[in-house]
Amino acid sequence: MSNKIQIVAVGKLKEKYLCDAMAEYEKRLSRFCRLGIVEVADEKNPKGYSEAETQIALNREAERILPHLKNSVVITLDAKGLKVNSEQFSRILGEYLEQRRDVAFVIGSSLGLGKGVIEASDMRLSMSDMTFPHQLARVILIEQIYRAFKIISNEKYHK
Repeated sequence: MSNKIQIVAVGKLKEKYLCDAMAEYEKRLSRFCRLGIVEVADEKNPKGYSEAETQIALNREAERILPHLKNSVVITLDAKGLKVNSEQFSRILGEYLEQRRDVAFVIGSSLGLGKGVIEASDMRLSMSDMTFPHQLARVILIEQIYRAFKIISNEKYHK
């Protein structure tokens, strides 16, 4: 179990039920990979931010994210990214694992992702055409990572 999967997320997970779900999937994933969860501080986003102020905030968040991406395949969650189903996702993840590559998934803030993070990205992935709160997106992502490992291992997983 040499591969490391890391989730780098802007902002803290606050709701207990979401923390409980994350903890459950972290436990389930422990037999498949080394999992790391990194939370970086988000920038405040007052209403009425100009485009320039938004870019400054995104750049500050990017400065906090980028140090955690070294030596990893970087997959950013992006509404404009590639849409895949669970089987396709498992094949993509499996290819990186076969190459003995560590994988870092990045979930930005409500502002999005800074240019530096997007440029560091090896793949931009869309979870859905629907919009999810960032905290819920973390739970959905970790569940899909777990599902991918089950598919890769030819194990059944229905729930």
